[in-house]
Amino acid sequence: MLESLDMTSFAGRVGELFRIAIDEANVLTTRLIEVTPAGTPARAHGRTPFSLVFRFPPGAPLPQRIYRLDHDELGALDLFLVPIGPDDHGMLYEAVFS
Repeated sequence: MLESLDMTSFAGRVGELFRIAIDEANVLTTRLIEVTPAGTPARAHGRTPFSLVFRFPPGAPLPQRIYRLDHDELGALDLFLVPIGPDDHGMLYEAVFS
């Protein structure tokens, strides 16, 4: 599924909410706040690399790892999220697609 997604799959979703399963008992809501190109297309699949930035509510930071994110239209996505630091509204996490 992730191989078929490109930057346009997310560009119109900036501001939308995603649910993230922290574990079996805890689900948080996060907001997609940025979609950014990150280089030139790879020859193998032609997808332009890009990154997604999500904002989580303030609180204890989550460790970097693969998380299951759910979106009403995109469905379930297993993304490797890396904390990139706080802003005035919460903690920011990035997922990079190469």
